[in-house]
Amino acid sequence: MSYIKIYAHFVWSTKHRIPFLSDEIRHDVFAHIRENARQKEIFLDCINGYTDHVHCLISLNPKLSLSDTVRLLKGESTHWINQNGLTSEKFGWQDQYWAVGVGDDKLDIVRNYIFKQEQHHAKVSFQTEYDKLLKRYGFVAEG
Repeated sequence: MSYIKIYAHFVWSTKHRIPFLSDEIRHDVFAHIRENARQKEIFLDCINGYTDHVHCLISLNPKLSLSDTVRLLKGESTHWINQNGLTSEKFGWQDQYWAVGVGDDKLDIVRNYIFKQEQHHAKVSFQTEYDKLLKRYGFVAEG
């Protein structure tokens, strides 16, 4: 038997960063993504976000690539949101996403960060957060 425990922190945004995920639907969407993940044997440790993006902490399934994991979660949730008419115009996620590995010693820090997204974004815009994270993890040069 193989034993695998690899966590990744995923972030993706709504198409054009339109604030589709209002307080009225956000938690229902996240609950749906959680249930969809369970059905697809994706271990979604925690999920949260704000009006225009989502953060997930996922323990990777060795049968799925990173891109397959994200595609399964984003694609099905897009379909569900549109099928149920949760937004006034057609909903979509942006094609891009980012993911970084999370060591055991950082799991609680990342969980806490994800759980506090509403409070965090009362002070910091998603663009500011996104730019900071891209620099922190070396996706773009410091400048």
